[in-house]
Amino acid sequence: MFKRDSHNSSLVNGVNALKISFYVLIVILLGNTNAIVDAFIHPEIPYFDHEHIIVGSTIGIFSMIIGLIILYYISRLQKTNKEKESLIENLYKAKLKAEESDRLKSAFLANMSHEIRTPMSGIISFSNLLKEANLNQEQQKVSLDMIQTSGERMLNLINDILDISRIESGMEEIHRSKLDLNNQLNYILNLYLKEAQKKGIALEVRTSLPDEESVLNTDSAKFFSIMTNLVKNAIKYTEEGKIVFGYEINRTTEVDSPHLMLNFFVKDTGIGIPEERQHAIFDRFIQADIKDEQARQGVGLGLAISKAYVEMLGGKIWVTSNKDIGSTFWFQIPYVRYYPTEVSKNGSSWKKESLSEEPSVSDLHVMIVDDDETAEKYLSTVMADVAKKFYFANTGEKAVDICRKNSHMDLILMDIKMPVMNGYEATRLIRTFNKDVVIVAQTAYAFSEDKSKALAAGCNYYLTKPVAKSDLLKIIKEVFDN
Repeated sequence: MFKRDSHNSSLVNGVNALKISFYVLIVILLGNTNAIVDAFIHPEIPYFDHEHIIVGSTIGIFSMIIGLIILYYISRLQKTNKEKESLIENLYKAKLKAEESDRLKSAFLANMSHEIRTPMSGIISFSNLLKEANLNQEQQKVSLDMIQTSGERMLNLINDILDISRIESGMEEIHRSKLDLNNQLNYILNLYLKEAQKKGIALEVRTSLPDEESVLNTDSAKFFSIMTNLVKNAIKYTEEGKIVFGYEINRTTEVDSPHLMLNFFVKDTGIGIPEERQHAIFDRFIQADIKDEQARQGVGLGLAISKAYVEMLGGKIWVTSNKDIGSTFWFQIPYVRYYPTEVSKNGSSWKKESLSEEPSVSDLHVMIVDDDETAEKYLSTVMADVAKKFYFANTGEKAVDICRKNSHMDLILMDIKMPVMNGYEATRLIRTFNKDVVIVAQTAYAFSEDKSKALAAGCNYYLTKPVAKSDLLKIIKEVFDN
């Protein structure tokens, strides 16, 4: 192989040498063109003497060099012009993109301002209204309902912003667990049925698997987020008609998937999405109508979050829509059955379906650990009927000290984020000398890994803020009424 390569290289070098010699000969002939012509006209004059040949050849070679230099600079100039044209084109595209980005940013900031101010205005306005002494019972109920609705809207907005920030930073992870699919979809139906009925919209759910075959092994929290985002969107953009959601089995074979797939859908008879906007609706902070002609409540994060979650679950999402007729959002995820395994009761978290009655216990020694005075007052009010005595701590260190001095403590409501010592570390220290006290983590952290960290630190249960009274009392009944 080496000898053949050497032979080929020598051959190429020889050919190149012949080419160069040929070019030099052409240059010499061109440089002596006048002498050749004159030799034919005046053969008696010796034009091809030594002096004429040297001068003519020198002029020819010099002319060739000048010509090559000129050609080189012409080539460079053409290349530079092309680069300038490309640069101008790129700058123009960047300008258009920047203008579009600026327009979207302005639309997002204006929308975000509206989305924050609207629920805050509702909370503040109706809170001030409740201070008036002449309100009757019905007016008080309406005011409280509006405050609760506004607070939930604000919480949803914050959750969306947190979700999208975690997705963009790559911190979001999959946490697979049992998902009772048919029950989950019926729960979503009941959750949004009243909202749909208020608008005069029919809401239906359709399933394709029997209950015993509809239990999946997937990230139930992400599935719930995807489905509720799509159903809420459908209700938001539908004024009449009906909304149907559910799933069907995809019988076609997926080349790149080892699993059977389930196709979920949310079909509405709403305003539809213009064809030119359909590609953009899954982008961050974008609604289908950013010109505010038919804009609705929301900052345009729901579909972006849903798309990211579907892809994390190994699926895809798409939309089919006709303007003024309606839309159908589809997403596809693998059909992976859940097969139960034996689970230890220790370190378990409370299930919402466990109990519904209020506890009968009323003599508990309860410590509320929280650095927020509002949370402290709320929790002590909620538990007034079940607690005999309250203890309060605004740092983890104080909580450990109080618990060490009061071995008869029954229940600790442990906030996670606190100054000096956080709830995780405080729980670990308490568990070194008290294994029996029930510790419930109650925190504004709302991610599944935070729940795992709390249980690993020694907490028995985990609740996210704002803590619902019914959730907390169900835990108390489950633990202390037995």
